[in-house]
Amino acid sequence: MSNEQKITTEIKVPNKDLETLKIHFPHCFDKDGNFQFEKFKNNLTEKEINFSTESYGLDWLGKSYARLLASDPATTLLKADETHNAKPENNNSENLLIKGDNLEVLKHLANAYYEQVKMIYIDPPYNTGSDGFTYQDDRKFTVKELQQLIGVDAEKAKRILDFTQSKSNSHSAWLTFMYPRLYIAKQLLKDEGVIYVSIDDSEVSQLKMLLDEIFGEENFRGIIIRATGTTTGQEALKIGSSYDSCLCYSKTAKFQLKGIPLKGKDLNRFNNDDNDGKGKYALLQLRKTGNADRKEDREGMFFPITAPDGSQVFPIGPTDYLSRWRTGKDKFQKFLDEGLIVWKENGEDIEEFDDDEDENEEDEITDYSSVTNENVDISKFKSKWKPYVKYYLSERTKQVSNLWTDIDGNKKGSIELKLLFEKKKLFENPKPTDFLKRLITISCSSDELILDFFAGSGTTADAVLNMNSDDLTNRKFILVQIPELIDPKKSKTTYTYVKNDLGIEVPTIFDVTKERVIRAARKIKTEKTEYDGDLGFKIFETTPIWEDYNFEAEQFDSSQTLFDVGKLTEDDIKALLTTWKTYDGIALTQDLESIDLSGYTAYYGNGRLYLMHKGFTTDSLKTLLEKIDTDKHFEPKSIIAFGYHLESKSLREISENVKTYNNKKKSDIDFITRY
Repeated sequence: MSNEQKITTEIKVPNKDLETLKIHFPHCFDKDGNFQFEKFKNNLTEKEINFSTESYGLDWLGKSYARLLASDPATTLLKADETHNAKPENNNSENLLIKGDNLEVLKHLANAYYEQVKMIYIDPPYNTGSDGFTYQDDRKFTVKELQQLIGVDAEKAKRILDFTQSKSNSHSAWLTFMYPRLYIAKQLLKDEGVIYVSIDDSEVSQLKMLLDEIFGEENFRGIIIRATGTTTGQEALKIGSSYDSCLCYSKTAKFQLKGIPLKGKDLNRFNNDDNDGKGKYALLQLRKTGNADRKEDREGMFFPITAPDGSQVFPIGPTDYLSRWRTGKDKFQKFLDEGLIVWKENGEDIEEFDDDEDENEEDEITDYSSVTNENVDISKFKSKWKPYVKYYLSERTKQVSNLWTDIDGNKKGSIELKLLFEKKKLFENPKPTDFLKRLITISCSSDELILDFFAGSGTTADAVLNMNSDDLTNRKFILVQIPELIDPKKSKTTYTYVKNDLGIEVPTIFDVTKERVIRAARKIKTEKTEYDGDLGFKIFETTPIWEDYNFEAEQFDSSQTLFDVGKLTEDDIKALLTTWKTYDGIALTQDLESIDLSGYTAYYGNGRLYLMHKGFTTDSLKTLLEKIDTDKHFEPKSIIAFGYHLESKSLREISENVKTYNNKKKSDIDFITRY
């Protein structure tokens, strides 16, 4: 058992990479915990890894500062919107909308949602020069502090501080803004996860290099070119743009890209039906067509198969050359056993379904390796028979390309939003839901978590809710949106709507995000009355840690701090509890159980018991130990106390009794005091 003491301002992103090094290379750390890189290098040979100093990468003024921001502790607490969350449609919802600076929010999510997210989609500021992006930072460091924190000289530290306070929209400013957010986002992705980032030409090259650095070039999956349906930047010296880019990176090689449903001419080819309950199917030539269709391309897929009349049939190309089957012997036998092989005689009228795909199967050794297209008498191999394979529509999808011109552009997104808001135009060029639906289709299964931390108008949530109601699935979303003020001069319609129609005194973009998700859910409920899936969402927001609440010491002594604990309200304690439980790995959507300890209310969840209030007594402790001993459903692995609200005597008493209990019962309950 440990009796740790921690402070709230220690809440920050866990460094799992360092933990991995300590687990696998403990001998490379000295007694002070410093990593000895030379010792690490000596454990590996040059053949295993190249430690050459030559490299290619991205550097900018502010990069070291951006890294600091990624690991710097959070400066906020998380507070629940209790009124909204208590509504019946939201009470048990697993969807989230969080109001606040997304960097702060990501830090809060880093433990509870570590490696829990399957897909991230973001549409960050494009930094076009006219989109209003400027880098602003409210953190206050002295030159000396920054020197020590990031290891630079005084001159560079001063340049960085000047730059971070200058409201710049340079490439360096944009990269400093994006780096920590993407760095933390990676920690939230599952190993099978994927991130999509929309961008235009202004920052696409910088973004590509930044994502290469954070996610690794080997995890680059492509750039989707999406036709926007409009042309921007039509200046005399510039080519107008009718597309934007969406960069795709996986977390690891474990990510598997899915296909999209067939449509158009591809769908029309599925016109066969045996009325056996399996549905419609198309016929695909067993002979490989298209690229790499010759015998020499896959020798193991050239072999004879037996036709209905007992004759031997070989794959022969349309201009009389030795071709190959698209599968090996084992896979062909499986097709045959399952009744999927259809024989046709040459000349029969048949509409073939064809593609350029291979069955993923290893080559096999054949007895025909000496036969080549150079020495063959083709007449000996030709046959009147041609074999086909049945491909059922229910099992068939199409692999996506990197050019998406078949999805309606930004005008469709604007129309969708206007229809939800009585034809009021509240957003410029929102993404269409069909775009998000396709990203989700190729990335996610039916029960995954999707994160968008530049939520904007809320398109991602709209897409998730509609897809769930269409295919009766249970995908979940987390949206994050900063309460950015709406400029009444630039966005008069939006400002007036939020102020007058929604009755919000200080209109922000977050208010539009929230209202869109509510309206999208309401529309589904109206149109699909039988649907009973999750159409709600819970709201949380970041709120500053209390004024003067910044105490750091090796050992806490309540007489040392000037912080007035008496000014804390019940709402303050609730916010602290929400923040701590999330930091301890408990999902925001999971409510804690109230535990009565002889009139004292504690909170329990995921093996953690929280003592937040004043009034903990010896009787409370006795009841606690009895409950641990007798209630098999109550098994706290750690007891966490808010040090300001428990007397020193009570803290010592808990610590000593828990230690005695651990020794007696051979258990391992940690007691942690936090301030």
